[in-house]
Amino acid sequence: MSSADKNLSSYSGEIPNLSSRVFGIVVAEWNEEITEPLYEGAVEVLLKHGIPKANIIRTNVPGTFELSLGAQWLAMKKGVDAVICLGCVIQGETRHFDFICNAVSIGITEVNLKFNKPVIFGVLTTDNKEQAFDRAGGKHGNKGDEAAITALKMLAQTI
Repeated sequence: MSSADKNLSSYSGEIPNLSSRVFGIVVAEWNEEITEPLYEGAVEVLLKHGIPKANIIRTNVPGTFELSLGAQWLAMKKGVDAVICLGCVIQGETRHFDFICNAVSIGITEVNLKFNKPVIFGVLTTDNKEQAFDRAGGKHGNKGDEAAITALKMLAQTI
């Protein structure tokens, strides 16, 4: 979705009218000081692009590992057109980081394919909290914004 030189936080391209579409957002509670701004950014982008608040469904899960199952639950709901997964994994002293990042990326991919609908990977995988804050509304934009733009762009391809 982004690099140091380019990100979608300031996307200004054309998005067709998707106001009848329903978006699920699953948010990890772990690292809430990071995931909440990601959620706020995603919702702001959806609202800006004409998605009614009533068409945005939020569900929380305890941590990033649980995002895949939370995404599956939302994808199974009748009428949900896309799911945005928001989480944050910060490198610690053990390999736990690697296992969580690997599992959630595979899990989210599998939900995409199983339900044939956009399930967006909005998970920060950073070396430290500073990097996470920089990507949750800081100097590198808001990856929640980018996840929402990605969901909109993917759904736009279905019309």
